Amino acid sequence: MTGRRGRDYVDLTKPRITGFVVLTAALGYWLGSGAAVDLVRLCPLLMGTALVSGGTNALNQWWERDVDARMPRTRRRPVASGRLPPRHALLFGIAIGIGGTVLLFWGTNALTGTLAALTLASYVFVYTPLKRRSALNVFIGSVPGALPIMGGWAAASGRLDPTAWLLFCLLFLWQLPHTFALAWMLKDEYRVAGLRMPGGDDLSGRRTAFRGVIAGVALLAASLALAPSGTPGGVYGGTALAIGLFLIAVMGAWMWRPSVRSARRAFLATLAYLPAVLSVLGLASAFRSP
Repeated sequence: MTGRRGRDYVDLTKPRITGFVVLTAALGYWLGSGAAVDLVRLCPLLMGTALVSGGTNALNQWWERDVDARMPRTRRRPVASGRLPPRHALLFGIAIGIGGTVLLFWGTNALTGTLAALTLASYVFVYTPLKRRSALNVFIGSVPGALPIMGGWAAASGRLDPTAWLLFCLLFLWQLPHTFALAWMLKDEYRVAGLRMPGGDDLSGRRTAFRGVIAGVALLAASLALAPSGTPGGVYGGTALAIGLFLIAVMGAWMWRPSVRSARRAFLATLAYLPAVLSVLGLASAFRSP
């Protein structure tokens, strides 16, 4: 395998997205274990999650190779550009996706493996084809994006309790304003590619931004509901409140004066929001009161 070909296979997995997914699974494990790390279970969780995420992304690029080829942002992807044969991407995605799922079943537990299988199946077989049919795909696509943190929790505790579902809600709701802003900025590209994304028929952007504000309010509520008990929980709650209000304000500014520039600011605010909230949550939980 040449160096270029090897990089193409790595690109199929979308390393930045896969890395983020692995980090959310790790945080879910940290929170679900009460900050007590068992490497025998954590290592298969991280490796399996990376493989399933990479396989999901590879299968998505195989499925959407025609769409990717019509969009400037994606036309240089390995399959869309013709550097990798579609069959190779398909077999690669199947192999690492199944391999990762089996590793999670074997190295963690059946619940974690089931959540991983659901992540792959819902993203590839439901969300991906739905993007060509309905702008409601954003709500379906946010489900697989929110499942890995639950998988981490399940790997640590073997169950899904209310906190695990709140973590799911946090990740699910975050994806809505994030996607609204990105989809509206790229609405012309998506239209040419034949994808029906949220905001595609919203010329001004005000309606899409309003939806982002509503999602931001719901996201704030979910983040505050996750506050651990004790003093660190108060620190987390204050931080989550401040960051959440900031995100809502940026979304509101996009709604008040809709433009590509204000939408980009809203998109960048979502990128900053989630790492900040999750980092403070992880630190606060490490020092929470017994």
